Amino acid sequence: MSEPLPAVDPVIGGRDVPSRDRTVLTALDGSPLASAGLAPRLLAQAAFNRMRAADPAPAPVPELFAAAGELFATAELAGESPETYRRRVVLATGTPYGAVDRAVGNIRNSLGMIDRINRAELPAPFAVPGCRTVWVPRGALLAAVVPNNHPEPNVTWVRALAMGARVLVRPGSKDPFTPRRLVAALLAAGLDPDTVAFLPCDHESGENLLARADLGLVYGGPAAAARFGRRNDVLVRGPGRSKVLLGPGDQKDEELLDDLADWISDDGGVRCNNISLVLTGGSVHDLAEALAERLAALPVRPVTDERAALPALGPEHGKALADHAVGLAAADGARDHSSHRYGGSLLADPGDGTVVLRPLVISVGRADAPPAGTELGFPFVVVAPWRPADGVAPLRESLVVGLPGEHAELAGAVLREPSVRKVVTGRVRPWSGAPETPHDGSLAQFLLEPKGLITAETEPGPEPAYGTGPATGAGATTGTGPAA
Repeated sequence: MSEPLPAVDPVIGGRDVPSRDRTVLTALDGSPLASAGLAPRLLAQAAFNRMRAADPAPAPVPELFAAAGELFATAELAGESPETYRRRVVLATGTPYGAVDRAVGNIRNSLGMIDRINRAELPAPFAVPGCRTVWVPRGALLAAVVPNNHPEPNVTWVRALAMGARVLVRPGSKDPFTPRRLVAALLAAGLDPDTVAFLPCDHESGENLLARADLGLVYGGPAAAARFGRRNDVLVRGPGRSKVLLGPGDQKDEELLDDLADWISDDGGVRCNNISLVLTGGSVHDLAEALAERLAALPVRPVTDERAALPALGPEHGKALADHAVGLAAADGARDHSSHRYGGSLLADPGDGTVVLRPLVISVGRADAPPAGTELGFPFVVVAPWRPADGVAPLRESLVVGLPGEHAELAGAVLREPSVRKVVTGRVRPWSGAPETPHDGSLAQFLLEPKGLITAETEPGPEPAYGTGPATGAGATTGTGPAA
């Protein structure tokens, strides 16, 4: 008799709520990983009502999140060891083991300094005798729809908890393991059980959560960005479309080209800030060939290997994605610089029942050619021409723009472009920065708003603790920062 599959069920009020509506979560090779209970609409509504009716409470203290980060990284939680968690995420999503392992460390570090990260996104507190500007939540309930491609975006909804929000988490269909483990760690560290709910559910129920909550957080692709991008009550973290601009002399720098290949392929190319478009004032063909040669050297290994450099897919999905990528390379005016290096096929067999896609470099004759702006879940990059007369226009709609060499003087102009979220100059990885540096705008200024507090005090006095409870002597929600 086979062992029962481990269960991943909704969590409401700090307790697992087994659901009759179940699905089997499988690894990429088709083997079963877990049995997931889906929250039907009525159960999700019950969680919503319970959290809406909960008594107001201050935001949790930073020490709680630091403790939760340690538990997440090191403890057995809900019967799951840290190593079992890592393997489940790797096998379910195809994200290389090393990327998941690094993400665990980064999540622990972020939770350990969550107050610093949140406060850095707000202006310095203002206070004179009798008058304060305080930051309070725009809404009590946040619905968070989280992704599958990488564990680290889950830090965002945990940061919302630290700013006093109550959060309904709708996990991705492939990786419910990361948010479920974070919920378990937070509860074990002492989080109020009515502060967070974990609700695996279908898309329709997820849409209902977004419709009923005060605020929403959505990770998704172009369709999600188009659907929710104009709503001021939903924060969309959509496609990265991260770019690098090189000058003619830059592409003669062999070490810089090595770095650029790393920026394209790090963590298997699954990050939103992996580079997917390189613009150059030099030879497009020569640069594409140089990058294709470097990326072709990435080894094919099983995704559970700590040295794995490429993400894995199920055979059927892998073939479909490879066909799509090759179709992009066949667009009018495009050229494939990679497939011939692999005998004509991007697909490779690591010997574990999955497939991996080898890196693909495409060159085009214009920065606005159809393949430009496309990002795929493996090392994929388009190389296109740029002229000084083009200015910043080809760099728009970017999570990150890298200016590693000759065009660093454009940093100010690119930062002023509203559709660019971050700029890096010099030999700096696109995801580099202090933890307090905004990754994609300000979460704090989306969740919070400033209000005035006027009292009869003759001195400013101590800062009131951030939270959803009444301020001392004011009878209203107040706070000078994201956490106590």
